[in-house]
Amino acid sequence: MSLLERIQSPADVKTLTRPEIDVLAAEMRHVIIQTVARNAGHLAPNLGVVELTLALHRVFDSPTDKIVWDVGHQSYPHKLLTGRADVFDTLRQLGGIAGYPRRAESVHDHFGTSHGSTSISAALGFAAARDLRGEKHHVIAVIGDGALTGGMAFEGLNNAGELGRPLIVILNDNEMSISPNIGAIHRYLTKLTTSRIYRRFESDVWDLLGRMPKGAKAREGARRLKEGLQNLILPGILFEEFGLKYFGPIDGHDYDGLVDTLSDLKRFEEPVLLHVVTRKGKGYLPAEGNATAFHGVGVFDPESGIASKGSRRTYTQVFGETALLIGERLPHAVAVTAAMTDNTGLAQFAKRFPERFFDVGMAEEHAVTFSAGLAAEGLLPLTTIYSTFLQRGFDQILHDAALQDLRIVLCVDRAGLVGEDGAPQHGCFDVGYLRMIPGVVVMQPRNGEELRDMLWTAAHWQGTRPIAVRYPRAPIPEDSLPERELRILEIGVSEQLRAGGDVAIFALGTMVEPALEAAEMLAVEGFSATVVNARFAAPVDERAVAGLALSVGRIITIEENVPMGGFGSAISESLDRQGLAHVPLHRIALPTGFVLHGKRDELLRDVGLDAEGIFRNALTWLRAHQRQFS
Repeated sequence: MSLLERIQSPADVKTLTRPEIDVLAAEMRHVIIQTVARNAGHLAPNLGVVELTLALHRVFDSPTDKIVWDVGHQSYPHKLLTGRADVFDTLRQLGGIAGYPRRAESVHDHFGTSHGSTSISAALGFAAARDLRGEKHHVIAVIGDGALTGGMAFEGLNNAGELGRPLIVILNDNEMSISPNIGAIHRYLTKLTTSRIYRRFESDVWDLLGRMPKGAKAREGARRLKEGLQNLILPGILFEEFGLKYFGPIDGHDYDGLVDTLSDLKRFEEPVLLHVVTRKGKGYLPAEGNATAFHGVGVFDPESGIASKGSRRTYTQVFGETALLIGERLPHAVAVTAAMTDNTGLAQFAKRFPERFFDVGMAEEHAVTFSAGLAAEGLLPLTTIYSTFLQRGFDQILHDAALQDLRIVLCVDRAGLVGEDGAPQHGCFDVGYLRMIPGVVVMQPRNGEELRDMLWTAAHWQGTRPIAVRYPRAPIPEDSLPERELRILEIGVSEQLRAGGDVAIFALGTMVEPALEAAEMLAVEGFSATVVNARFAAPVDERAVAGLALSVGRIITIEENVPMGGFGSAISESLDRQGLAHVPLHRIALPTGFVLHGKRDELLRDVGLDAEGIFRNALTWLRAHQRQFS
């Protein structure tokens, strides 16, 4: 039996000998590499926190003590140590464990995360609740340096310093390196400054200075001297100004040093921040050599580290190529993203136009308002953000862009179901929250060719509000794209693809192809269907809606979005505006609950948005409607 098989809870980590800890760390890395190679997921950040996770569970007592992992990209070792090693092979699979902390999955997942910069705020809430209840357990937030670029992290730090509650914030810095000498100095200084002797000495000196003549000035001079010395060797003055005692940086792979330091920090009755330095991909040479590529990976060969290349081009790839083309043809075009240069397809744009490319870090709110500022000066921002993360910028889209008549092109990647990343990452809400903003245009292509045209249309639109192009995390339907010039589409005009007299199906984006297949199946059952590629969720094609409502008499809408406020709602509102609310309307959309994780095709089938599911749903409604009016 392996050591990992013996670990059923964090309590078992405390029983291991020191040599066994090293063996367990190696086993954990092996399991993570092999599992992610099969299932895809986040590799490099998880390999980098193995020792830190072991030390946390050695020193603290989960679930009594609360550990909050920011983003969740670094929670795989935590899952292995908290009773999920035997099901770890189901990671990110349908019916398996999630790729992020999930409260419903384990009592040790104290707070669900996948959006960055939330851990400090959540942990502070845990700490305040603990104190209100008169309890004595510890609360720890683990946040990466990337998540620290988000403004919410600083809001949490500011409030933590103000409240002064006992709280341990661990800054996992996996971008900076420390030479052995500097690392040794910092280990010594941190050990010294966390000790009882040092803190008692510091307190005694402070009291002594206060009794001296002009004691206030003496204390201020001492404070400035200490601060000046810290600035020479420590990057922590920023955190001290927030009101958190700063310690570190220390080696995040030095298990013994981590255990000693964390044990010392348990004694503090105030918020503290421990700065640990880790190496992304630690223990796996391909990931150590290219941590960016191995941050989030698809299926790969664990022996060579070579990724399995998909045979089909994706919407993201087509977007990246088109963005580069727009940049070449329109000198005032710029690209903005929030810590997602490679994953959004903008790497080539960044390389070709470095002065016109802006990665603002994990700060979507800032990205939108920054883009609005660019637009105010006559530039054309291609603001490229995942749908799930764009939710954070809703206020900025509404208040800073739309209200001020500023045109930014919102390139909404990962719209719809994203697959294995699951509920926290699905882009199921953007149609509703975007189309409710006055004057905003929302469109979605049915294929790669149309994506190119929509981006070109957005770049040339003469409107003065945000214009959004949403597209999925999926391959494009066609094998290749035609060699033709880009077209400018007429805003709010749909495209009829199939004619029929029994029902009109309006499908948005990814739902067009399965709608066409479903129409063929309906024909076998005796129902003739018109199929319309809606193209636009805002504004909808009012002429087509009214015309088909009058000529066909029944309408079905299909969208890969939640029904509340979505595309189906837009068609319903259009019918109402045109005095056609009596026309029977059936809306097919995602369920109103949260969809969990699994392969995208599996999820679409489960929620009834594949061709077969659409056919069954439509057939049931048509037969019921036929009986009702026969």
